[in-house]
Amino acid sequence: MIRAGASVEVTGKLIAVEGLDGSGKSTQIALLLRWLKLESHKVFFTEWNSSTIVKKATRKGKKKRLLTPSTFSLIHCVDFADRYERQILPLLKAGYIVLADRYIYTAFARDVVRGCDREWVHKLYSFARPPDITFFFDVPLQTALGRILSGRPQLKFHEAGMDLELSTDIVESFKKFQGMIYEEYQRLKNEYGFTCIDGGLPPETQPHTMRQIVAERLDLTAHELKSLARDTGE
Repeated sequence: MIRAGASVEVTGKLIAVEGLDGSGKSTQIALLLRWLKLESHKVFFTEWNSSTIVKKATRKGKKKRLLTPSTFSLIHCVDFADRYERQILPLLKAGYIVLADRYIYTAFARDVVRGCDREWVHKLYSFARPPDITFFFDVPLQTALGRILSGRPQLKFHEAGMDLELSTDIVESFKKFQGMIYEEYQRLKNEYGFTCIDGGLPPETQPHTMRQIVAERLDLTAHELKSLARDTGE
């Protein structure tokens, strides 16, 4: 379990979404972000693998296929650490609600599947505080695969797990890779107490469920924009 970083005093709240590609998590967190903004809350959005500092190195390594599983893991950890130090933690201290489209559990699932030691990966991210709510979009594997394969013109090499040599066929490799990640998520959701959302339900029913859970568990009045005005003396 994550312990390091848990003692940091913050007034903000952290909400993360996790799940397979095609589970609907990105769509739903975008809707949650919109709702919180309309309700005049201080909110910030961040997503996995988006740090500008390491993006160039990551792109180059992927293109030339130079990344070993441990190197792949370390690069993503550097990306996350940069965003955590520059964005996530400062905004949590400032009283923001931070929404994360994928958090450390993405690394826990993908890096372990790629062959990294589970304990080693978890220790890499021991500096990060756990989310106040982690929504896990639990969708049948075949449903997620169908959504991605029908809407993606071409799968990428690492996205499909081709570096693991699961199959010479990129689609078959993708299916096997996602299946392994799904199994790892099933273990993580129990260990870390994820709040499960049935990703197989009609997408229009999910926003209400998420809003209700957020409103019940968090004191949203503490994160209104008027609080920011008082803090800055405006």
